[in-house]
Amino acid sequence: MDGTDSWGGLELSKSIVSAIIEMGYKAPSEIQAASIPWMLERRDVVAQAVTGSGKTAAFGIPMCDVVDPNSRDVQGLVLVPTRELAQQVTRELMLIGRNRGVGVIAVYGGEPIARQIKALEKGMSIVVGTPGRVKDHMNRRTLDLSYVRMAVLDEADEMLDIGFADDMEYILKRTPGTRQTALFSATIPGFIRGLIRKHLNDPRWIQLVSDAKGIETVDEVDQIFYDVAGQDKPDGIMEILDEIDSDSQVLIFRKMQVGVDRLAKGLASEGFPAQGIHGGMSQTERNRVMNSFRDGSLRMLVATNLAARGLDIPTISHVINYDMPENIEEYVHRIGRTARMGKRGTAISFIGEWDFELHETIVAKIGAEKMIKRQFSFY
Repeated sequence: MDGTDSWGGLELSKSIVSAIIEMGYKAPSEIQAASIPWMLERRDVVAQAVTGSGKTAAFGIPMCDVVDPNSRDVQGLVLVPTRELAQQVTRELMLIGRNRGVGVIAVYGGEPIARQIKALEKGMSIVVGTPGRVKDHMNRRTLDLSYVRMAVLDEADEMLDIGFADDMEYILKRTPGTRQTALFSATIPGFIRGLIRKHLNDPRWIQLVSDAKGIETVDEVDQIFYDVAGQDKPDGIMEILDEIDSDSQVLIFRKMQVGVDRLAKGLASEGFPAQGIHGGMSQTERNRVMNSFRDGSLRMLVATNLAARGLDIPTISHVINYDMPENIEEYVHRIGRTARMGKRGTAISFIGEWDFELHETIVAKIGAEKMIKRQFSFY
């Protein structure tokens, strides 16, 4: 062991403390301060907090602290809904655990499995993966979870929403009953409570949202709405982008893959530095676009919901809902892509002919005082 040190009143390995200070973590965020002490005590945790509150480090710091980097066994497991989130969580855990020599690997579909098998054979302390690919590795006997000490279900509501319930059950049943389990989610609907009762042992509940409203968005996001007819959206997006500083980083949501391609091409033809990303693209192409957006060389990204899951880029200043999402939970996830870790951000939403019911739900749940209504110059 390398001894212990204190960070925000938390006793951690010196190498972990030095790593998180290098990463710019001066003090624990609210979710980190609430959950890390329980996790260090080896208690199960259910944490409900808004997107962008620092939850990856909330489970990543205790996980990197508890695993033995000298063992070749997988001791930490993080299940996530999408490959983009798997990549993002892996990057952060690698930074947190680097001074301790903690090995972290991401496993997900859309990438040659042989590369992942080769990395697993070297011995990794932590595996971050989508349930489908984790189960695939287990069936191939390239991943043994019988030594897992801590399992985390990240964005559990989304994993269940997109049909991973059976895979999650399969995976958790094949980890030790003595493992520590933590569940992080922006919302805790009824079907998640069943999962908690079945797989978590007397968990500590951390709820950083308002019970009265049921859902909360970060106060640092300015939420702006425009009523706009479908045929006027192209003019509306041009008007908005013309007013945004050219060095700002903008994430634009569309519902369909064909819509992403069409809008990205249209914006590029008008001189805006935009590219699209969606599930219909090859993994190589998706990685190229995402890496460009992440390192700041790409300023404007047009994306579908799933493609933008796990986007943790602190420099995103604006999120634009060109097409509104299906429900309020997805709205909260989307606008949480900006205003990361206390920074200010702007969320702009186009309310079309079929979006009034959802808009009324958002206003009722989040509060009219948080809504800013604007009108385009051509109306």
